[in-house]
Amino acid sequence: MQVKELRDGMKRVDIEGMITAVGETREVTLKTGGQARVADFVFDDGSTEKGIKLTLWDDQIDGIEEGDKLRITNGYVRSFMGELYLTVGKYGKLEKINSA
Repeated sequence: MQVKELRDGMKRVDIEGMITAVGETREVTLKTGGQARVADFVFDDGSTEKGIKLTLWDDQIDGIEEGDKLRITNGYVRSFMGELYLTVGKYGKLEKINSA
């Protein structure tokens, strides 16, 4: 699958690409009342001009840097404020293929 094929609501997304930008990590309060870290990255496979936002949570964030090539298995796509986001979620898998 390629970034250009991703649509809101897609599930079981398997894709490979590269991190082209790293956003700030921020703390958020969950609906359950707990705290979590979240960060948005730009994930690109060369099929679009700007890639897609990749949202990672807590331990998924650690060690991910610009230039890292990643494989995402069983991810999903959602839309927030008109922009598509790719998310690994708790049932997906994030694997670093190589580093910059």
